[in-house]
Amino acid sequence: MRSSGAVTRPRDIKTLSITSTTLLLACSLGFAIPPSAQDRGENTRLTRQVRHELVTLPYYSVFDNLAFRIDGSTVTLLGQVTQPTLKSSAENVVKDIEGVTHVNNELEVLPVSPNDDQIRRAEYHAIYSQPALNQYALRAVPPIHIIVQNGHVTLDGVVANEGDKNIAGVQANSVPGVFSVTNNLRIDQSGS
Repeated sequence: MRSSGAVTRPRDIKTLSITSTTLLLACSLGFAIPPSAQDRGENTRLTRQVRHELVTLPYYSVFDNLAFRIDGSTVTLLGQVTQPTLKSSAENVVKDIEGVTHVNNELEVLPVSPNDDQIRRAEYHAIYSQPALNQYALRAVPPIHIIVQNGHVTLDGVVANEGDKNIAGVQANSVPGVFSVTNNLRIDQSGS
């Protein structure tokens, strides 16, 4: 049975979309005193550097979902990747950033599955060949990420409007052999 629904993410997780500027800043929930302007500037710099290092990883693709949370000088990597080398590469590049003292690598390596690989290809074709969505395919790494695990599909990333989100969800549900589709696509609030 297929289902389509939106799953909300905790507000303290910074989700990474390679072409998106809509990223949620990881915030520390335990602060009683607001951070100073200097601390906010440092956190913004660190956020930009972590994002830059992750999006330039050589094996990062539309089938991976990289997210991170920053708490002081600790960076926690979250999401799913298709290759173990991407998990270790992400940790290595982040721990070399000035200002990072510790990296918690919670990236999940998706299981190897020829069936999931077939679904990934079919989902990519169904979504990015749709005329309303093919504009997103022109980017270095398209912003609609397709995560497939044991026949279950999750769409993650950022699109321009609600219509594009809905079209992507319908297209994802049209692929044979998929058990469920969760549409976690977010709408770009920056207006670009």
